[in-house]
Amino acid sequence: MQPSATLAMSARARELKQAGRPVIGLSAGEPDFGTPEVISEAGRRAIDEGQTHYTDNPGMPELRQAIVDKLKKDNGLEYAVEDIVCSNGAKQSVAMAISVLCRSGDEVLIPAPYWVSYPEMVRFAGAEPVSVETSVETEYRITPEQLERAINENTRLFIMCSPSNPTGSVYPREELEAIAEVLRRHPHVYVLSDEIYEHVIFGATHVSIASLPGMFSRTITVNGFSKAYAMTGWRLGYLAADRAIAKAVSKLQGQFTSAPSTITQAAGVAALRMDKEPVNGMVEQFRRRRDLVIDRLNAIDGVRCPVPEGAFYVFPKIDAFFGRRTSSGTTIESAQDLCFYLLEEHDVALVPGEAFGDPSGLRISYAASEDTLNEALDRIARGLGALAA
Repeated sequence: MQPSATLAMSARARELKQAGRPVIGLSAGEPDFGTPEVISEAGRRAIDEGQTHYTDNPGMPELRQAIVDKLKKDNGLEYAVEDIVCSNGAKQSVAMAISVLCRSGDEVLIPAPYWVSYPEMVRFAGAEPVSVETSVETEYRITPEQLERAINENTRLFIMCSPSNPTGSVYPREELEAIAEVLRRHPHVYVLSDEIYEHVIFGATHVSIASLPGMFSRTITVNGFSKAYAMTGWRLGYLAADRAIAKAVSKLQGQFTSAPSTITQAAGVAALRMDKEPVNGMVEQFRRRRDLVIDRLNAIDGVRCPVPEGAFYVFPKIDAFFGRRTSSGTTIESAQDLCFYLLEEHDVALVPGEAFGDPSGLRISYAASEDTLNEALDRIARGLGALAA
């Protein structure tokens, strides 16, 4: 397994900051807003009321019931409490689902650009990650034809993330239906649908693939609280799956970590039941930031960036700058070189596309204030403009 590139870039940026450099970090996948007060108050109340002991391993019944209610209301999915497993973040939910489904000899299809941890989780399970390259032209969404070509007798799992990290792309219903039609021809393939950015969406409509005909029993739906509710540090996620899969995941969790924090679970109940106005307010700010970043990036000669419909990232193509030279004579040969150059010489931290399976791009998080984003984009524009052809 390789270390997380996003965490590694954040660590290097912190080192430079501690040394006195005015580094702007746009590498981490974390909202810059505080947790809504009604959620924080629920956590404090749980402590005051002595809710500081173990809960059931897959999560307290009240939280799992709230998740069942949410999935029915928002996603059209009919689960029972026994089909839900709450974990220490959606990341753990993804890892455990892969671990119980995959074994040596299995292949897992992952559209690229992908979230950095998917391939490493697959390797940890003993299976083989198979990257399927997408393009700017399809707004980084896999096509049904690509999926059909990639599936073989060893394919065990197809991982999809919509809205996507790192591209922000969202699969519309008609494309999901076409993908589901392919999968119905291959009943040995399960689907892991990572929907952690479900509520961070701009003008598009989120559709859970498990809601489409023939997909419910074959889909493991993963979600959580980190992104929409600004609860990254609380560590709470969940999955919903066929009962046998949920039981296997619960068994694995019982040996690894047991249930999430009781206090965090109480906060999760409050999050699901609260008025969504604080979430809507955060999403509107993200939308304005997206527009700002897209406009400024696409004004730079050589940069191509589709407009994301969700999450809080953009993934511009920057391969037009490969082969150019810095003022010190160093040749930029990769996205990693470009990110290192922008960090070391222009004090802005981004993540190279190699980490996401697409070496021709890089990820920029716009989870920062508009003033910060404008300054960072000034630095990026200066840095790219200073490269000699």
